[in-house]
Amino acid sequence: MKDITYPFRDQSDAGMIADRNVFDRLATWYETAKAERHERSEGREVELRCVSPLGQTSLYPDDLPLVFLTRNDARLMPGFLAHYRSLGVTRFICVDDASTDGTREYLLGEPDVDLWASALRHREARHGRLCREALFALYGGERWYVNVDSDEFLVYDDCENRTLWSVIHALEDLKISRLPAPMLDMYPIDLGAADVNQLKTRAPWEVADHFDSRGYSLATTTRAITVKGGARHREFDSDLELIKYPLIFWDEDCRFGAGIHQPLPFQRNFSSVLGALLHFALFADYKEIAEDATSGGPHFDGSAANSRTQDTGGSTDLLQLFTHSSVKFGGSKQLLRLGFITPVPRPTAGGER
Repeated sequence: MKDITYPFRDQSDAGMIADRNVFDRLATWYETAKAERHERSEGREVELRCVSPLGQTSLYPDDLPLVFLTRNDARLMPGFLAHYRSLGVTRFICVDDASTDGTREYLLGEPDVDLWASALRHREARHGRLCREALFALYGGERWYVNVDSDEFLVYDDCENRTLWSVIHALEDLKISRLPAPMLDMYPIDLGAADVNQLKTRAPWEVADHFDSRGYSLATTTRAITVKGGARHREFDSDLELIKYPLIFWDEDCRFGAGIHQPLPFQRNFSSVLGALLHFALFADYKEIAEDATSGGPHFDGSAANSRTQDTGGSTDLLQLFTHSSVKFGGSKQLLRLGFITPVPRPTAGGER
């Protein structure tokens, strides 16, 4: 394992991720072969049912699809769809995990959403990984997908002005087939005042507008990048993995069996951190979200958050997320300046879209 300073102090720190010697590469090859054998022996499938009025939509070569899982996130849905539409997503492919708050009804009314349901709950479907793999098989491989959860908002260098197609063409120029991005837990200064009704007219980063500027660790293992820390570690003593790969070229060799944080084949997981996922789970209703996650929902770290809630007697007033390391979110250039992300090169001529 190689430890790397994060946030990065300069580009040389970020470059250490891909700087792997022959022994590192051989170890990764061996881990990939071992994990692939295990996945072939598992062979479990999940049955999905499209509940959209017009059924499954066919994808065209110039479509940019986004696959996501959700449960009871009606509060975030308008902002989520608007954000990714602005980044160039043309088709949303969603598995709803038995929502009861109107999420399903809202998504059924959106013409660019294909909505799916499964008899298996999120936890039973290997924390949703089986559902994702099934959707990739249904919609077809050999193409790029955005792959996130409904409380994750991808940001990258100059995302306010350039679409994901620009990033994809830059990655293709660099022979990179997936984009690593750590989750940054976003939170408000006053948790009790962060009413989710504000999300009807404001972007989530305008309500939960702070994140921890330090307190992270980054390393490379034989399988992937690993990132820990942030607000969830500081406040909830959670050791959950933060790294994800939200932009991925999916082909017949890809699987999530080893974990959403370590997609197969492992050899593709080592490139500079070009993006970050703003993660929104901490509003005034976070206690209900934590309880839902504990019961099997896909959000946050339910057991750790519930434990902290019990310590504070269930009061959000006693949970003080703001600290000396907190900074207010100021867009992609701020994350670039602070070292959370690295620059995305401009693609070769004709690569912008």
